[in-house]
Amino acid sequence: MSDDVRNVLTALSSMTEHWQPHRLTSINDYDLKVVKILGEFVWHTHPDTDELFLVLSGELTIQLRDRDVVLGPQDVFVVPRGVEHCPRATAEVQALLIEPQGTVNTGDAGGDLTSQLRELDAP
Repeated sequence: MSDDVRNVLTALSSMTEHWQPHRLTSINDYDLKVVKILGEFVWHTHPDTDELFLVLSGELTIQLRDRDVVLGPQDVFVVPRGVEHCPRATAEVQALLIEPQGTVNTGDAGGDLTSQLRELDAP
């Protein structure tokens, strides 16, 4: 079904704001989200789910309480459920996230950076 085709780079190029995930597509009960990241996020956990980060461009540091994980282009890292983390990027990062539908970007922390999941415009 060509009407359902989404291009990751086209989706990212249409986005202007950081920390505002957009649903690229869904599979089963999971959303694949694209996001632009810049600066430091908020320390948070997702008590009920793991969170997968796939860096498409840039360098992303995922701060954990006991270490930092540095990801470059095409690197993947899974933050296990319940692990407190804080993503940080000194220059813009483009990433793909895979999370269960309904997962809030700020997890249990809430606050000003909490974003409603946005839908991409049709291709």
